[in-house]
Amino acid sequence: MKFKLKPPPPKKLKKTTLKRFLIKRTIYYVLPNVFFNFIIAYASFQELGYTHFFSGTQNLARLTLPMAIFLPVVLTIDIINRVIIASEQGAIEFTVDEQLNKKKLMTKLSILHGLTTGLLVLSVLLFAQYGFSKYYKLDATAMAVLVGVLAGILSVIFVYLPVRRLRRWMWRRGAVLTVEEVEA
Repeated sequence: MKFKLKPPPPKKLKKTTLKRFLIKRTIYYVLPNVFFNFIIAYASFQELGYTHFFSGTQNLARLTLPMAIFLPVVLTIDIINRVIIASEQGAIEFTVDEQLNKKKLMTKLSILHGLTTGLLVLSVLLFAQYGFSKYYKLDATAMAVLVGVLAGILSVIFVYLPVRRLRRWMWRRGAVLTVEEVEA
């Protein structure tokens, strides 16, 4: 006998607009990401007092590359899922097409966003490494601030970018198109 546990139904959301919903979600994502990424980077870099791009035990790439890959993946999946749930509950003014394969869209976009952002950050780090000398030491506090700012920028971008792609399968509630035949 197999037991299947059903997940609890999502909490009922208050009626709002898509713009307000996204602004609220952006605030929820930006503040903790900036704070925690700054604190983790600051604690890691303060051991030595300085850091390098790729060399050493506490390097900049060790913190920024995983963040640049996994933060867009998680945010893309979460925001698409939350917008679809809000649409199904009627909390926002848009409806999502029933024929949309939600899991395929979330998977495809999250992988694309993670790889693109990871490669972009890696190329910026390699370019910066090439521009500075091999033995150049980076200031620990400045690099921790940079990691926090990068987390905030990624949080804002990957709240709005997935919804922009999802809008292809969304339409306003109550918008009914009527086709009238024109007699020639």
